[in-house]
Amino acid sequence: MSVKRQNLVLGAFALFYEKGVHAVGINEVLAVSGVAKKTLYNHFASKEELVLAVLDYRNDAYLGWLGGRLDSVETGTGKIDELFDALDDWFNDREEALHAFRGCFFINVSGEYGQPDNAIHQKCVEHKKAVDGLISAAVALLQLTEEDSAELTDALSVLKDGAITRARVQGDPGTAQRAKKIARRLVASFLRTES
Repeated sequence: MSVKRQNLVLGAFALFYEKGVHAVGINEVLAVSGVAKKTLYNHFASKEELVLAVLDYRNDAYLGWLGGRLDSVETGTGKIDELFDALDDWFNDREEALHAFRGCFFINVSGEYGQPDNAIHQKCVEHKKAVDGLISAAVALLQLTEEDSAELTDALSVLKDGAITRARVQGDPGTAQRAKKIARRLVASFLRTES
């Protein structure tokens, strides 16, 4: 990625994450990134193309961060605990790589582009599926039945997104640790049914 393209993407991300995509004009992105309008349109034919590039950037950054956190733990139960510990660090602004917490960028953006067939909305769906994949890999280590693994993965994904939304909407950064306690009970109930 060229330096100017990177500046555009990083500048646009910071603005979109803070204010929302529709609230930010191209001139504001240009001012923050220090790039001329002609250069912007050399890299992106439209604002939508820029938004798609920003979503790719955030997807890679977020999955790299969360995947790294989960990879640092060996066991399935440990990885599930780590998921919520990672969220706790993010909600409490202890993760510089993710910027100050303003909720899930993908939930926020999908709210602005709600039509299911919209390319931007579809990128948000793809991100959520990728995060579900990380959770599924952790759950797989518990050696549950295929059906129970799918059900637990879904429950943990819903719990994770609920915690993110509550932390953002209600300004409740302690929600990740409460969600972790709920997740532990869920995991224990599935492990009991397997024995």
